[in-house]
Amino acid sequence: MRGPSRRAASAAILFAAALCAREAAAREGRAAAHAAASRVRERAPREAVSHAPPESAPRDGAAAPNPEALDSALRAYRCARSRGEVVRPTLAVIDYTLPSSEKRLWLIDTESGRVLQHELVAHGRGSGDLFADRFSNEPESYQSSLGLFVARGVYAGEHGLSLRLDGLEPGINDQASSRAIVMHGAWYVSEAHVARWGRLGRSLGCPALAPEVTASVIERLRDGAAVFAYGPDPRWKQRSAYLRCDAPAPAPRVASRQG
Repeated sequence: MRGPSRRAASAAILFAAALCAREAAAREGRAAAHAAASRVRERAPREAVSHAPPESAPRDGAAAPNPEALDSALRAYRCARSRGEVVRPTLAVIDYTLPSSEKRLWLIDTESGRVLQHELVAHGRGSGDLFADRFSNEPESYQSSLGLFVARGVYAGEHGLSLRLDGLEPGINDQASSRAIVMHGAWYVSEAHVARWGRLGRSLGCPALAPEVTASVIERLRDGAAVFAYGPDPRWKQRSAYLRCDAPAPAPRVASRQG
């Protein structure tokens, strides 16, 4: 394994370890979490804690969502899973605090702790240019919505293979279906577009993917997985019932590599 591939695999180890450590803290207290984290660091390859890649390295995004985004996603997932609103163990996390030029969609197996995929994802043209900093639940806003969604069925539409999304948060994203907010592939989601324009193209509000990964992402999410979109909106954080739900759930186990 060489270069960015090796770093990505190593980063996945630490990412899964972070999941484990955070859940251990909830069950056993801060001391147990620190002990678990220490054991993981001892087992992890040295490259997992390497410095950032040089500027000439291919763009691979951040190693993981920021800690608040990850904690929020896990909290919302646990809440929805306890209510039977999501039925699959896969969790998609979109971190809109990152620019669209970076990979900011993670697919996580919550049972094993593995990072299944790490991909580019576009935001709505009404939400901003390089960064998404405006979010809406309103039709024809062309803005992305935040919060927790559940993935439904698959269909072939204007953009090819597409995945229906239902928003679970009233007043925040519950008009996703009527707005036709779906996950689909788009030509403007690519490293080549970033290289030319400095950012991805923008959708009408949908989380659009690179065409070559659309099928694999959709297959892992369809029929009941959770999709969580995190962004810099304090009003949403205050209003979201899923971020204040204390439903228990099993902690994901630590995995040793990215799938």
